[in-house]
Amino acid sequence: MGDKANAHPGAAGRATAADHPASVRNVVLVGHSGSGKTTLVEALALTAGAVNRAGRVEDGGTVSDYDEIEHRQQRSVQLSLVPVDWDGIKINLLDTPGYADFVGELRAGLRAADAALFVVSASDGVDGSTRMLWEECAAVGMPRAIVVTHLESARSDFEGMTAVCAQAFGGDDPDAVLPLYLPLHGAAAPDGHAPVTGLTGLLTRQLFDYSSGERKEAEPGPEQQRLIESARNRLIEGIIAESEDETLMDRYLGGEEIDLKTLVQDLERAVARGSFFPVLAAAPAAEGARQGLGTVELLELITGGFPTPLERPAPAVTTPDGAPREVKACDPDGPLVAEVVKTASDPYVGRVSLVRVFSGTLRPDATVHVSGHGLTDRGHEDHDVDERIGALSGPFGKQQRTLTHCIAGDLASVAKLNRAETGDTLSAKDDPLLMEPWQMPDPLLPLAIEAHSKADEDKLSQGLGRLVAEDPTMRLEQNPNTHQVVLWCLGEAHADVALERLRSRYGVQVDVVPHKVSLRETFAGPSAGRGRHVKQSGGHGQFAICEIEVEPLPNGSGIEFVDKVVGGAVPRQFIPSVEKGVRAQAAKGVVAGYPLIDVRVTLTDGKAHSVDSSDAAFQTAGALALREAARDAVIHLLEPVAEVTVLVGDDYVGPVMSDLSGRRGRVVGTEQAPGGRTLVRAEVPEIEIGRYAVDLRSVSHGTARFDRSYARHEPMPQHIAERLREQDPGT
Repeated sequence: MGDKANAHPGAAGRATAADHPASVRNVVLVGHSGSGKTTLVEALALTAGAVNRAGRVEDGGTVSDYDEIEHRQQRSVQLSLVPVDWDGIKINLLDTPGYADFVGELRAGLRAADAALFVVSASDGVDGSTRMLWEECAAVGMPRAIVVTHLESARSDFEGMTAVCAQAFGGDDPDAVLPLYLPLHGAAAPDGHAPVTGLTGLLTRQLFDYSSGERKEAEPGPEQQRLIESARNRLIEGIIAESEDETLMDRYLGGEEIDLKTLVQDLERAVARGSFFPVLAAAPAAEGARQGLGTVELLELITGGFPTPLERPAPAVTTPDGAPREVKACDPDGPLVAEVVKTASDPYVGRVSLVRVFSGTLRPDATVHVSGHGLTDRGHEDHDVDERIGALSGPFGKQQRTLTHCIAGDLASVAKLNRAETGDTLSAKDDPLLMEPWQMPDPLLPLAIEAHSKADEDKLSQGLGRLVAEDPTMRLEQNPNTHQVVLWCLGEAHADVALERLRSRYGVQVDVVPHKVSLRETFAGPSAGRGRHVKQSGGHGQFAICEIEVEPLPNGSGIEFVDKVVGGAVPRQFIPSVEKGVRAQAAKGVVAGYPLIDVRVTLTDGKAHSVDSSDAAFQTAGALALREAARDAVIHLLEPVAEVTVLVGDDYVGPVMSDLSGRRGRVVGTEQAPGGRTLVRAEVPEIEIGRYAVDLRSVSHGTARFDRSYARHEPMPQHIAERLREQDPGT
């Protein structure tokens, strides 16, 4: 496959508007941080002529890493699109961050793409998060290929890395993960490392020499042919095993020479349907060179083997009220259905939305219906509005190149959609539709923040609103119990980027403060109290006396108020006043300032005055009675306990369970999960897992993920409760 002559590179500096979905390929590059995705995107753009050697680096960044934060952190933190032309095909290269904190950007890239290119470093190998991502792609049948980078490293071993990939990604069929090319090594350096100077095509037995900076074809010598024969035979058998022609294997084993054209066609079909996963090699171009090693082969694989948008089913579509709607996949003449996969703010243009069109054609200055549903728990209100879009453009790094239209299957940037958020659906204003949202990871690292100054306080709400509109993996919480503003993030790096964007993009300076959990109080045993509120000095008097009994109730019972007054000791009209005072005091707490829960308060007796008793007096008496009952009782401080489920590789089950125990956690069960993993279920106090999103990554070497949900409140150990009581209430 792809061992054809050099294709004519696409013209540089021109925005391409595809005219048919068959001439589009949407490819997302995924892999761990440092695997070389961004460098590879730049090398592909250079080979395709989309960017020239002199102008490819701007402001110290690369074509896709153009954000100031990316310059400072020296890593990708957001999804970026780099479109290139190759052999008459528009290829939308979607570069994603490799760091786990930015998995939301990666998921958006998967949504926008029709195939995935897994980038693996020859010197680093395959990490646990990359394996999990491979399984995620497999679950939705996304076609995949693997490209091995960093071949220039002295520790690189292409053949060894191919075997690692077959083991990691092949599952029950390692022969579905095989190389299409083998590296050609030059003369060994003094340290013994022989640099890779070219590739040998296993199917055509052609040699492609990149040592001059240009791809040149040559015939391999007898020694080289002998070296590739074993790998070639295995590749052919792997391709034939995926062929729809069931006679092909018998013919091959019978000694028949299978036609090269047949093999290439069967390979391309197997790649496109996601049943065969070729391994390729790539390296950036040397200084002054035009083509990086393996980039032509990669571009040929993408155009020939990866599916067109016509071959990938679109997500489910409904009307905004939930009624299913049948929409023909990728029809440029069909009803408009597009999705915002990324939202960004430009200081000059305003909000810019990166959109994937799944049906219909998007045109500049059209009025569209913007619909967003299902993320209310993350600070996104459901909304249905009509908006007029501005210009359409094809993003190329930080540049925006004007487009005349964007058909089904293609991507474009849309300006001036002021209400659109990441994940929203764009449709025709007279035919509003809604796409099924993609799965977003839950942000589990809390970041409590306060405005640095009064001026910042005035801008904080708007800045946070824009931040979560851009990134649905963040969740904004205004906690009514702790009175904190909490921004839930995926990790420390995610939190750092959020704070930096608040400061640099929205001009809001904030201070990070300790995150508080919602503590509670309750009575450990029965008690009684008397509330006496009698004032007769000057003016209208106040008179109210009430007597109560308090007893603990089971977890989750709340506050129960019972009236057992006899003989009218407390007039009927004032009994609700006593209850109101009791509940008001319970909300404030009785010892440490935390709300009181799970008690029954029984009003047993009291006294009233025919003139001086009032609603306010009995409210005060009820509150005093509850406080007095607390003085003579043992009060438990209750802490929230979370149900935690951890999905972790079997090798790290022991360290994870030990870590949970060290957090006062109780492991309540384990069960085997597919892929050599274990699901650990535990109950852990929330005060102990504030940083668990960060710590679990360290304990499991990045191979685990967890979920948490509130279970209940339960008594806190006495020594921890005493320490908290010494602090200010509510801390």
